[in-house]
Amino acid sequence: MTIGINEFIIVSSLLFLVGFFGVIFRRNTIIIYMSIELMLNAINLALVAFSRYNNTMDGSIFVFFIMTVAAAEVAVGLAIIVMLYRQKQTVLVNELNQLKG
Repeated sequence: MTIGINEFIIVSSLLFLVGFFGVIFRRNTIIIYMSIELMLNAINLALVAFSRYNNTMDGSIFVFFIMTVAAAEVAVGLAIIVMLYRQKQTVLVNELNQLKG
């Protein structure tokens, strides 16, 4: 039994939806951040699936660059979350919605 592109796209879509609903419905900034990363990984899975289906390396190379940017995003994003927690003593979005000090 071989796994076709349809199964990869279904799994990728489900992962993206879980991440999307995590961003929409959750209040914790760390959970929202993890949901955004889950959405990025779902897109990476779809790109790799299309790349494998077309027998090219284009999607895999693009995924490599996306993962590089995502690693930098993780470092900056977590630093911002830690800084906000130190200032406000909370990570809830409802209490972090004002940009004034």
